[in-house]
Amino acid sequence: MTPASPDRDSGAATDAPAIAIVGAGPAGVYAADLILARDPAARIDLFEKLPAPYGLVRYGVSPDHPRIKRIQDALHRVLERPGIRVHCNVEIGADLAIDELRHVYDAVVLATGADRDAELGIPGAELPGSFGGADFVAWYDGHPDAAPEWPLDAESVAVIGAGNVALDVARMLITHAEHLAHTDIPDHVETALARNPLRDLHLLIRRGPADVRFSPLELRELGTRHDVDVIVDPAEVGPDEHTERMIAQFTQRRLIVETLREWAAIDPADRTASRRVHLHFGQQPARLIGPDRVTALEAERTRADALGRYSGTGEIVRHDVGAVYRTIGYRSSPVPGVPFDAALGRIPEADGRVLGADGAPIPRLYATGWIRRGPVGLIGSTKSDAAETVASLFADLESGVPRPSAERSPVSDRETLVSRLDARVDWEGWLRIDAAERTLGAIRERERTKIADRAELIRCAATRNPMPDEAPSLPDPAAALENAR
Repeated sequence: MTPASPDRDSGAATDAPAIAIVGAGPAGVYAADLILARDPAARIDLFEKLPAPYGLVRYGVSPDHPRIKRIQDALHRVLERPGIRVHCNVEIGADLAIDELRHVYDAVVLATGADRDAELGIPGAELPGSFGGADFVAWYDGHPDAAPEWPLDAESVAVIGAGNVALDVARMLITHAEHLAHTDIPDHVETALARNPLRDLHLLIRRGPADVRFSPLELRELGTRHDVDVIVDPAEVGPDEHTERMIAQFTQRRLIVETLREWAAIDPADRTASRRVHLHFGQQPARLIGPDRVTALEAERTRADALGRYSGTGEIVRHDVGAVYRTIGYRSSPVPGVPFDAALGRIPEADGRVLGADGAPIPRLYATGWIRRGPVGLIGSTKSDAAETVASLFADLESGVPRPSAERSPVSDRETLVSRLDARVDWEGWLRIDAAERTLGAIRERERTKIADRAELIRCAATRNPMPDEAPSLPDPAAALENAR
């Protein structure tokens, strides 16, 4: 769909390495940046399955967190550098095979992230009304592969988890839609949230208050929502030996416990909001109940020993809810043609080198980010991960690992491969999408309105000076495109 653009690195030395990166999210972009820092003449092609770059930053950060979304600006500056080309809407295993990349490039770096929910693994988990948090995040972030509709029909729901994703899901469920009007939220999501009948949200946390994985800032943000009360049982956040030891040693945990105790001390008479978040500590899900859809969740109370290890007590608590969202971790999807450890949910590797069935590194194949080490850490932590992988990559190049591009004509081989991708979205195509979203945003007096429909994204990418179909009279999109540069 997008004609092959001139090679932005056409002036590079012919002996400079040609490197393919699969995944244009933070992990892939950080790897590209580090590669160019090591060798400014390197030629890099990033292949991304989605029609737009930025991965988790675009499709995994809640709309009401513009500060984190600003990471896109830093990623943008990397991707517009000479020596880097972006090929979006290209799926490995469908449009290209890994072996084809390894045949043309001196190295292939896999940075595909983690896109699936971990399984809950309790009776009733398969009932309608039992949802994965990753699926919900994809929906409200306008992921082009997410279903356009989400069943927001329950007055009482449960969220299971003790990390920032759990807080994101809870916050998006309980926030009144009009207070998201300044964000880049897609129109169909804003409309659906405006009809959400939710009144009570129960957040179930297996551990105690000193052992949660929330950040203090994210937790406090939950208490700033308009017309929302946060309810904490004073008995669940009171002093005990383990909690006091943790808050004495770790500032972050102390801040979290202090916030929870402040909420627990609020007079019930002062809780008058139309929506309520109930924080339940020391409860782990045991069973989802319902004849044909979720109507309740049974949780088992847990207790910590002196070392902070939690185990079930056998005591069951029931929460009458019409939906349950699990946010207990992500899983990576296998990359066709690449070894995958299904038990660990990631690629087998050593120092960033992908390992074959015999345990030996596969020549010229590397991994970085969550597909390599599992879904742990914040977005910025992928920088150090990429540094280790890139160090291994260059160590192999310098040690004389056979280089395909040194044996053939690397530019022509790459151009032949790319020319097959007639539905790809290149960098100029992304700038057109960006301009169209900013134009839609200007109508609503916001920075952008995200386009979620894949066909519309591709149409905008292929249309010079794109005009979103739903907006017949808009400011000059050519000017928006110039600003996007």
